[in-house]
Amino acid sequence: MTIRQSAIARGTVDRWAATTLEVATRGRGLVEMTEAVAAFVAASGVGEGVVTVFCRHTSASLTIQENADPDVQTDLVAALDRLAPEDAGWVHRCEGPDDMPAHVKAMLSGVSLAVPIRGGRLALGTWQGIYLIEHRARPHRREVVLHAIGA
Repeated sequence: MTIRQSAIARGTVDRWAATTLEVATRGRGLVEMTEAVAAFVAASGVGEGVVTVFCRHTSASLTIQENADPDVQTDLVAALDRLAPEDAGWVHRCEGPDDMPAHVKAMLSGVSLAVPIRGGRLALGTWQGIYLIEHRARPHRREVVLHAIGA
């Protein structure tokens, strides 16, 4: 196996920016946020650095996934439903049968991402997109905090 490394870039952190996105969901499924995050990065003025994406909820989460074939999203939701089904005998059911499975799914998929910024743009791969995953059955308004830092 061969591993190649590009030249190391160095600089001083001299710029940061932060904002909060409100993401309206339609219920269970993925909502792509790539364009909104990319627009924030462009407006931030950070050329080289990192953007953090943080979901302020315990029943929704974030992921970087393929954005070319929507069947991937369908299969991901189905896989999470198999891992944490509503009928698994959960004790916590205060907000309905989808509440505890939503917490488990958020724990498995995570609530924060860090994406490198290179040349003032997200350093995502060709088919990668940034998604909020809504794990609850009904629509919600979710808050996602963005923070860019770099030079």
